[in-house]
Amino acid sequence: MWIEASAPSNIALIKYMGKTDAASNRPTNVSISYTLDELKTFVRLQKSQSLTEDTWAPLVRTDLMPIELTEKSRQKFIQFFHVLKKEFRLKDFYQIESANNFPSDCGLASSASSFAALTKCAHEVYLNQSHGSAMKVHPYTAKELSKFSQKGSGSSCRSFFSPWGLWHENGAEEIKLNISDLKHMVILCDESVKTVSSSAAHQKVLTSDLFKGRPERANLRFQELVNHMRKTDATDHANWKNIFHICWNEFWDMHTLFHTSKPPFMYMNGPSQKALADILNFWEKAADGPIVTMDAGSNIHLLFRGSDQSDLLEEYHKYFINDFNLWVKNGYQKRA
Repeated sequence: MWIEASAPSNIALIKYMGKTDAASNRPTNVSISYTLDELKTFVRLQKSQSLTEDTWAPLVRTDLMPIELTEKSRQKFIQFFHVLKKEFRLKDFYQIESANNFPSDCGLASSASSFAALTKCAHEVYLNQSHGSAMKVHPYTAKELSKFSQKGSGSSCRSFFSPWGLWHENGAEEIKLNISDLKHMVILCDESVKTVSSSAAHQKVLTSDLFKGRPERANLRFQELVNHMRKTDATDHANWKNIFHICWNEFWDMHTLFHTSKPPFMYMNGPSQKALADILNFWEKAADGPIVTMDAGSNIHLLFRGSDQSDLLEEYHKYFINDFNLWVKNGYQKRA
């Protein structure tokens, strides 16, 4: 019997980059993210008497995108499942299948959603195995599951909370803010697998001269961002612009660490830089626009204020679909 679970991706506005403890993925600074409920990973598990080890295969479904993990990624996924099996007292071997409804390994936080989904699915197996047996189980809370998921992928711990996830050195939790119901769009500047993984980036940024002071800068921006998001709602255009500037400076701070590491490396490419320049021009002309951010990848995330910016979202869509593939609420859209 297959047991299935899913989990969403999330996009951090204050970034997680750098670890004080690599084994537990403990972050050097606090981070905050918006949960992307439309971007999901689906995982299913089935116990098999014929298997001699846990195995992974792509989950093939018409509503999901084709996926093929590298051997390194496959082993990381399976090894984390071993951690979950020990915690949830799962015996025997399992067939693991997974896939996303969005592109993977290109800066859209598929690692966050996949490890969160695997954690949730293993928990469902744990709850299910107690039926008809004397085994006593207790459902784990979202915070407990989040803590375990963090061991597999740090940013996955934020995917258990919606719409906003807060992550600090003691774990992740929901944070209440006045701004919610944002509309999400991604400008896909490069959909190929990243040459530098996010895990490798966490180590490489430590060699940048600019990493000194990075945790303090991020924590200060976090306080400023939360203050703006708590004192008013998204209909306050002046305040929204302040939020835009904080988030803009934050993702550039992170990418500058990449550019100044020894040796330097880059996720931004020519299309990324052109799209960012065009977004700035839109902002200047309209005196309004979306929150803009980037993860450790080439692709650009835009967050619009719900119905208040529906016309603006449509304008951005019409413009960027001429040159880029996009991801919007109703799915993957190829350039015109």
